[in-house]
Amino acid sequence: MSKILVIDDDNDMCLLLNRFLTRHGYEVAVVNSGSAAIEWMKKNAPTLVLCDFRLDDMTGAELLVKIKEAHPVAPVIIITGYSDVKDAVEVMKMGAYDYVTKPLFPDEILLTIKKALNDEKLETASMSKPSTTQSVSSPKGKQSAEKYIMGDSPEFANIMKQIELVSPTTFSVIIYGESGSGKEAIAQQIHQKSKRANKPFVAIDCGALSKELAGSELFGHEKGAFTGALNQKIGSFEMANEGTIFLDEIGNLSYDIQVSLLRVVQERKMRRVGGNKDIELDVRIIVASNEKLWDSARTGKFREDLYHRFNEFSIEVPALRHRQGDIMLFAKHFLNVTNIELGKNVKGYTKEVENIFHNYVWYGNLRELKNVVKRSTLLTDGEYVEAKSLPFEITNFHKLQFEAPAPAMTAKSENTPPSAFVANNNIPYENKLKSANLDAEYEVILDALKQANFNKSKAAKLLNIDRKTLYNKMKQFKAFNID
Repeated sequence: MSKILVIDDDNDMCLLLNRFLTRHGYEVAVVNSGSAAIEWMKKNAPTLVLCDFRLDDMTGAELLVKIKEAHPVAPVIIITGYSDVKDAVEVMKMGAYDYVTKPLFPDEILLTIKKALNDEKLETASMSKPSTTQSVSSPKGKQSAEKYIMGDSPEFANIMKQIELVSPTTFSVIIYGESGSGKEAIAQQIHQKSKRANKPFVAIDCGALSKELAGSELFGHEKGAFTGALNQKIGSFEMANEGTIFLDEIGNLSYDIQVSLLRVVQERKMRRVGGNKDIELDVRIIVASNEKLWDSARTGKFREDLYHRFNEFSIEVPALRHRQGDIMLFAKHFLNVTNIELGKNVKGYTKEVENIFHNYVWYGNLRELKNVVKRSTLLTDGEYVEAKSLPFEITNFHKLQFEAPAPAMTAKSENTPPSAFVANNNIPYENKLKSANLDAEYEVILDALKQANFNKSKAAKLLNIDRKTLYNKMKQFKAFNID
């Protein structure tokens, strides 16, 4: 029987959750504070933890670190109010499984718990009985504690050797690769194969950090350090102490934050924002970038001394389109995961779909492939995913790439401009003019994306628009894949 630990300082909520979960066959333990939860976990092992984000004695983020130290495998679901959803998402980046918002709906929370427990069973099975055959139910490849799998193509074999080589050391590592190519999975693998495997792994997307709050997110802050700092906050580096911190898209950090980060790397010390006390750190740092940091250092965008501190070892991750042997491996893995999420039993793909997958150029890498698999699985009624369930731009990729453009079109890009979906000689002149304007706008956006290595945040800056506007434009131009 699964044992669920409920942590909430609201007695009524604890009573309701206890009755509801017990009625559905779970063994439930209830505590009303973070400290009580820590004491309980010293003597007991929960199968799953349901934790309120705001407790009287500590935050859900602080408690998550303690839970992961004591029971790293147990999934943690955060209960939060709508006003704290942003914080809950950040906690998920630190390793929480999911979050649910108040008011709680019985069906939603039960589904989330079942999904978490099913994922845990799948993960445990794949770790205890590694598969030697490529199948949907048991994906070939190495799977880490975070349900990532590693490729087995010849192009990926060298990366696995590098992971084996660098993992036992204390070296800082730079991982280069396009967005969605699996850089975080490699960082996780390095952590899992290191001596710090049973310590925290904290992943931070530096591209998502605002300039104003980046210091607080990374290093924490003291109460009253700035307007809105109502409580002391533990930063990501402190949470990762004795473990590993992964800084994705490191090149997006501002110069001021780079200066603070240099001190952490050099002296292994830090101060919270507004604090006057040095905090000793023992953290392994892994960073990732979709552009060469040396080039950024030469142009002054990235501190050269910080680059050299990080550059003790580097790994290049090839794009999925350059790893043909891994495409179906990951497609089958994503199908396996999606079957569990949707409660379906789709067995695999038709030969036609496999050929389409192999011939498509996956500009969005693994992230794009995962989204295509989820959508096609949802639309599949039979035992196998068929071509009719795939998105239009996937099944018609080569046709859209290479067919002769309509007279009104002048685009010469790798992708087909938006007007290709509607252009023909019978369109009225005023509509042709609109179409031509769209083509020009499409070309500008595509050029910006290429310059930014398809990093949407950087492309938006190049275009002098916000990220949301760029996304809306890309949705308008159906030739772009939005993940």
